[in-house]
Amino acid sequence: MTSVPVTEHLSGFAAGVALADLPPEVVARTRLLVLDLAGNAVRARHDAESTPALLAAVRALGLDRGDSRVFGDGATYAPAGAALINATLGHSLDFDDTHAEAVVHPGAPVIPAALAAAEMTGASGAEVIAGIVAGYEVALRLALALPAGAHYDRGYHPSATCGAFGAAAAAGRVFGLDAADIASAFGIALSQSAGSLQFLANGAWTKRFQVGWAGMAGLVAATLAREGFKGAAAPLEGRHGFLNAYAPAPVPERAVRDLGQVFELMATGVKPYPSCRWGHAGIDAALALREELGLRPEEIEGATLGISRAGLLLVGEPAARKADPQNIVDGQFSGPFVIAAALATGRMDWDSYKALHDPLIRGLMPHIACENDPEIEAEFPANMSGKLTLRARGEVFTRTVIVPKGEPANFPSEAELRGKFSGLADAVLGAERATALAEEVLRLDRLNDGAALLRHAA
Repeated sequence: MTSVPVTEHLSGFAAGVALADLPPEVVARTRLLVLDLAGNAVRARHDAESTPALLAAVRALGLDRGDSRVFGDGATYAPAGAALINATLGHSLDFDDTHAEAVVHPGAPVIPAALAAAEMTGASGAEVIAGIVAGYEVALRLALALPAGAHYDRGYHPSATCGAFGAAAAAGRVFGLDAADIASAFGIALSQSAGSLQFLANGAWTKRFQVGWAGMAGLVAATLAREGFKGAAAPLEGRHGFLNAYAPAPVPERAVRDLGQVFELMATGVKPYPSCRWGHAGIDAALALREELGLRPEEIEGATLGISRAGLLLVGEPAARKADPQNIVDGQFSGPFVIAAALATGRMDWDSYKALHDPLIRGLMPHIACENDPEIEAEFPANMSGKLTLRARGEVFTRTVIVPKGEPANFPSEAELRGKFSGLADAVLGAERATALAEEVLRLDRLNDGAALLRHAA
């Protein structure tokens, strides 16, 4: 049991954070992260193959009986159902935000929990922004304290496990809970924190679901605490608490270091490609080399993607399976597929998965290997870097990408993020309604009704 009162510090921060005290750049970045999540969720509502089964189950469970809304959906749901659906949709395309060092997708569980809480209470946009910031900081700092690599080694999915606590903090802050009640919400979330990497075995949809469950679990935990339900004491640092139970050698001090002064939210990147972040440096390199050399697919003899050990686990091993993806989730976690798609077509977007069984791409994949590269390993965990060694025209070409596009040090402009949003949402909502939703999101902190933007997303 650690002597660092992590629960006390994080619950106190979550209860006390206010829009007026946040640096302007944090508020501006938060709006952009909400925009990124909204675009992903809108498109996934209609395009993700797991969505029909998810919605059917929600209806079967009676979670469609309420006034809460879902991105890209004209129906209404119970608050828990809306949080579950929005959080699952936010992660379903694997196109959502990522904190490299924490190895967490924080937006998908946190933002839907904050919005569902706002619909329950009529909270303002300023309260929603404060809740989202609280949620990001809690989820990310817990992952950093585990640390994430050791958590991964045990087979856990930190976006889901840490996401439940982040969602609880977000909903609790929107509800206006005090520090003691948010601490109790953490104690309740501890009983719901779950997420396994076993989805890698068969491309299961559980990766999406467990992040969605984290969003709903956090909302449920905060609601129970609001109604006086008692949660476990010291749920984060206790002997059987989260940090000690979910990792072999946690560093609890990391969870509270510079809390309220340094915002881990600002170290969160966004994805330009809808696939596992570990392949993005390689995609950047592949697209750059293809354009620079004017390569035709038939000129490519093979390629090797050098990445860190953590990345190799997700996109490179087992090699035979990664070279033969059978479904979208397989493709999202296949280094050979994303590199082959980029080299063959000059793009890697959501529609690239329609080419999963294209003979040209299939022919390239067996010639694309992934390996641990010492130079790239040295960049982890600060950067999710990659080195692509390409063999073509009887020559060898190498491109190293230390900071992939979308990372905080290479963050897209508002115009670029609006372009990504439009590319996802226009096909579902139409350009006019998608633009209206984007405008509403980008003035979220000024909305009297923080959940009003959901009415533009139906």
